Amino acid sequence: MSGEIEREFKNIITKDEFNLLLNTFHISIQDFVTQKNHYFDTQYFTLKEKSAALRIRELPGYYELTLKRKSTDGVIETNQIIDHKEVDFLLTNNILPIGEVNNTLIKLGVPVQDLVYFGSLTTDRAELEYKGGKLVFDHSHYLGIEDYELEYEVTDWELGKSIFTNLLNRLNISPRPTDTKVGRLYHAKLDIMKQSNKE
Repeated sequence: MSGEIEREFKNIITKDEFNLLLNTFHISIQDFVTQKNHYFDTQYFTLKEKSAALRIRELPGYYELTLKRKSTDGVIETNQIIDHKEVDFLLTNNILPIGEVNNTLIKLGVPVQDLVYFGSLTTDRAELEYKGGKLVFDHSHYLGIEDYELEYEVTDWELGKSIFTNLLNRLNISPRPTDTKVGRLYHAKLDIMKQSNKE
């Protein structure tokens, strides 16, 4: 279990820009690992209202329960390794395992008994150390949507911003406003709900 501050820069990119980045950094298909994220919130999106997100990430050999919440210094992550039985309980019965994530949610005033599963997002991810930070190349699939994203995770915000901006400029990639993965999943889910209400 841990609570750490994450500082990262994100940019949604096109498939062509993604392929350019893979070629530039000599990333091959074998460098990618598939992650599946399952997201939870209350029926009224209490976590979203509190600028927070809760997910289970399936990784090779284990599962990680993560609560992310915005702070003035970046994003605070609370992580907890959970087992397959706890994953099943949360996915099928909406019962959150006891631990640091549960405790933090209660402190935030989130009614943990009201948490429900609302969607999954699968990401093929490659990572590379780059100028004191980590470049992350993501190809994600969710609710019939496919997107590509470049992230840069750093400890020094100002230096990281400069390095990330210079990289985008060098490769002629336009900076674009980029929502988080869970934000994109929320919007896609809301669009589907609006469409079904019209029919």
